[in-house]
Amino acid sequence: MIIRKLFKFENAHIVRGCSTIKCRSSIHGHSYKIELLFESNFLDNGQMVYDFGLMKQNMKDLIESFDHAIALWRDDDTAFVEDMKKHSARWVLLPVSPSAEQFSRVIFVMIDKLLQLTSKINGEKEVKLHSVIVHETETGYAQCFNEDAYSENMGKIKLEEIIFSQQVLNDFKDSELFEKIKREEKFINPESV
Repeated sequence: MIIRKLFKFENAHIVRGCSTIKCRSSIHGHSYKIELLFESNFLDNGQMVYDFGLMKQNMKDLIESFDHAIALWRDDDTAFVEDMKKHSARWVLLPVSPSAEQFSRVIFVMIDKLLQLTSKINGEKEVKLHSVIVHETETGYAQCFNEDAYSENMGKIKLEEIIFSQQVLNDFKDSELFEKIKREEKFINPESV
């Protein structure tokens, strides 16, 4: 069975090297919709694959880290990247270009690692991240599956190469959340949310 949780955020970027002149040469923003799809052949003690309420915690914080931020590509012009960081309190520096395709891969890797590190307490079994869909516009989206997220051909995504501004980190309920994920610390779902 597959379940889906929808999240939303506003974000700005430039996608260098793309065909569209506006997209590759001007900062512009999108109202993103992010769908996390989880799968399992089992139901937990509440007859659910995974309680939607649990997704409103650390998963929500990770996705909302992109909200009202600018997504920067570390291989963009150094002066541009430094200026954006200087003039925006909320930014995310990525090891890949911030296209919808790469956003879906980055979010997949972050959520997949968090899910792997989270102890299940309500009989959840074999819950896996099926895919991540990033709607950049009403009519266009990218969908990432496990094989895409970890594909060498699409550019390796290492968590330690994703850098959040201090303001983004301060907005996490747990300001050490991303560092804990990178250190592969275990998380425990609370009994009640």
